[in-house]
Amino acid sequence: MSDWRPGAAPARAARARLLAGLRAFFADHGVLEVETPILGRGAPQDPMLESWEARAPGGEQGYLQTSPEYPMKRLLADGAPDIYQIARVFRGGESGPRHNPEFTLLEWYRHGLDHRDLVREVVALIADQAAQSREWHAPRGCVVIPYAELFRSTLGLDPAAAEAKELERAAAARGLAVAGELDRDGWLDALISLVIAPGFPPDRLTVVVDYPESQAVLARPCPESPGYAARFELYWGDLELANGYHELTDPELFRRRRERDIAIRRARGQPLPPPDDYLEAALDAGLPDCAGVALGVDRLLMRLLGVSSLDQVLDFPWSRA
Repeated sequence: MSDWRPGAAPARAARARLLAGLRAFFADHGVLEVETPILGRGAPQDPMLESWEARAPGGEQGYLQTSPEYPMKRLLADGAPDIYQIARVFRGGESGPRHNPEFTLLEWYRHGLDHRDLVREVVALIADQAAQSREWHAPRGCVVIPYAELFRSTLGLDPAAAEAKELERAAAARGLAVAGELDRDGWLDALISLVIAPGFPPDRLTVVVDYPESQAVLARPCPESPGYAARFELYWGDLELANGYHELTDPELFRRRRERDIAIRRARGQPLPPPDDYLEAALDAGLPDCAGVALGVDRLLMRLLGVSSLDQVLDFPWSRA
């Protein structure tokens, strides 16, 4: 007989405390909580994301959100103030100790900030939550480092100039073998995730800023660093917690980047869901200057509790859903 019991009883009270703490943080900072649809008619074209398709009994088709980003930006374009949302999201092909196809994402947007300003707020939010309980772990400091500097200092590579074969050789020299063929962006992602990040100090926050433009479809270009975009990722130890942007407001650049992503998906044989035309229309109408970030709530809870697997903080992981 199947074991019907939910699996993360010790973490239930901690999850409730964390959710209450997040809402209190944003209430104190004057950020409005919003709700947007989980099910949409279109989906992101990002080659790194696979959307779950949903089909009604009558045949109507939609897609479960990978993030509430698109409808939240429509709210901003319509005049909404600073906003946040705690949302259930779904991503295909993600399962393991640090991945579950359904998870909880905290996403928020701040008017008039850039990505470096928002980094400071994310760090402050994590410190605020860690202080909610004496039993919870807290990070010991934070280091901010540009993406290009990180690759040069750890691998001796210029990520803007290195070709796919050079990146593959760097991976092989460090014992990293990947099944199948990867393009240049695939190797960059593999190197930072599987070679560089495991070397981050386990009790520290590490923030990587200014990613290659090819890996930041919705972030604006960095004027002082051609080829790079205003994106950051925040890690606690080697675990990625948050991904944020100084948001792109140029609709023509968005369209060019989206067409590039569609071409990549087509070349790889990935599914091609319909694009979200509403986002494009919102950008045409005018997205205000803002910065936004998505933070994995389940992963943050893992670090606060000092556990190593999502199964320890999820009552119903995919294996028990």
